[in-house]
Amino acid sequence: MKKLAAVSLVATCMMVGSSAFAQGIDFAFGITTTLAPSASATAISNCVSTGICNFQRLAGGAYPSISGDFLIHKNFGIAGQVAWRGSQGDYSGFGVPYRPIMWDFNGLYAPRVGRIGGELQAGIGALSTRFYQNQIVSCSAFSGTCTNYVSSNHFALHVGGGVRFYILKSVFLRPEVHYYYAHNADVDFTSNNVFRVGASIGLSFGR
Repeated sequence: MKKLAAVSLVATCMMVGSSAFAQGIDFAFGITTTLAPSASATAISNCVSTGICNFQRLAGGAYPSISGDFLIHKNFGIAGQVAWRGSQGDYSGFGVPYRPIMWDFNGLYAPRVGRIGGELQAGIGALSTRFYQNQIVSCSAFSGTCTNYVSSNHFALHVGGGVRFYILKSVFLRPEVHYYYAHNADVDFTSNNVFRVGASIGLSFGR
């Protein structure tokens, strides 16, 4: 979680540092969940023939998220976000705790008319899943910290959108949907495809 905090801090500093050139800046905190397909017929067939079974869906659980963006020209800008499973899951019922983390950086189109605004974004990111162990698996001589997990990382394409309802002049509620195609994520889960849906509450500055 320290790494997540560091990523969020760097992103915030970048956005604040660019505020002089921005038409508007937005920050939001959300709660989302994930949806993903069940095991395919091919996976079930491979399980029977090879004994290698992977029926773990990347679905369910509460995912807190932090997001931010700034507009560079009119309604166009850049955005970034990170979401992580709040509690550890039990991988395939094997008693192996795991926690997926999704992050992405995007181009953004965010028009606003009165108290309603829209968001469309597309970009790249990653799906990183931590599998926790009962022992220390690595230590860093540089930071002096140790970890008890191994990570499985997959490059991801991201497309997402939402609608902002401004409940106050600068405070908005945003229902949202995000789609990720995570390359080779079906090594860990039943599919490369995952949706993240939920809502965020945020603040707008400078519009």
